[in-house]
Formats: sequence, C-alpha cells, structure tokens
Amino acid sequence: MNPKPIRFLLNGVEVQAAVEPRLHAIDFLREHYELSSPRVGCEHGACGACTIRVDGQIVRGCLLLAVRLDGRKVETLEGLCATGEIADLQQAFHERNAMQCGYCTSGMLMASEEYLQTSTTWSREGIREHLSGNYCRCTGYEAIVDAVAKVAVTRGLKMQEHTS
Repeated sequence: MNPKPIRFLLNGVEVQAAVEPRLHAIDFLREHYELSSPRVGCEHGACGACTIRVDGQIVRGCLLLAVRLDGRKVETLEGLCATGEIADLQQAFHERNAMQCGYCTSGMLMASEEYLQTSTTWSREGIREHLSGNYCRCTGYEAIVDAVAKVAVTRGLKMQEHTS
C-alpha cells in the first residue's frame, strides 16, 4: 500500500509523516515518535492502556487508524506531563500508591483527567463509572479512586449528593 501523508499537532508540536493506511495510531505513535506512555494492551479497545487524547477527548489508540490523526490535536501522557496539567493527579497517584507495575497508569491518568475536566460534581461511583473502561490488574481500583477523589476536592469540585 502507498503511505499517506499526514500532518497534526502532537503534544504541542506540529509534525508530519507518511503512514500506511492500516497502521493503528498506537503503533504509529510508539514506533515513529518513540512515545512510551500509550501502551499496547488488549488491541481490542477494552483495557484502556492505549488511551490518548484527540481534539480534547480520550480515545483508544488501538482502534484509531494513524491516518485519522491528520489535522487533529493529539496528546499523550508525555504531553500532559510536560505542561504540568496533571501534576496534582500524578502526585495523588503516588501518595495513594495507585500504581504498581505501571502498565495501566497512563491510561488511568488520561481517563481520570478527562473525568476531572468534564465533571462539575464528583462521586466515588462517578469516578468508578468513568474509569470502568480501564483495567488494572495489580493495584486494584480503590487506591485509584482515592487519588482521583483527592484531586477532585483540591480542584474545588463539589461532591455529588446521594439521591435515594
């Protein structure tokens, strides 16, 4: 197949490349740009290890073809770390021991940040629901939920009242 030229913004830097039409974004970002935060996990979009942010929304890099990045704004955990956007979330994950092997951590951080940015109120149930598409086989979810809840409070989000 003939490579297709693409141009996009990657972690704040305009880049261009030629990609094979069937190459997945996760493989392209890891191999072409040597980004290590999005991980190849299940390759079916179920585990969340390959989570990246495209035009402000998280997506599964294993389900997105690299040619679809053309003209878009793409962010990986490396970009979010470089800007300091998630420094408080990283610190909370560290303090709560919400990461062990680290394989799921980048996807968990990306999904957690999306939850914190898109929610006006928070709840432990809401955090669990939002992170339900991300698997962690080492830490368990309680420490991760604790970390996200801590950041929700420090960022001034109001706790959602229970309705029965």
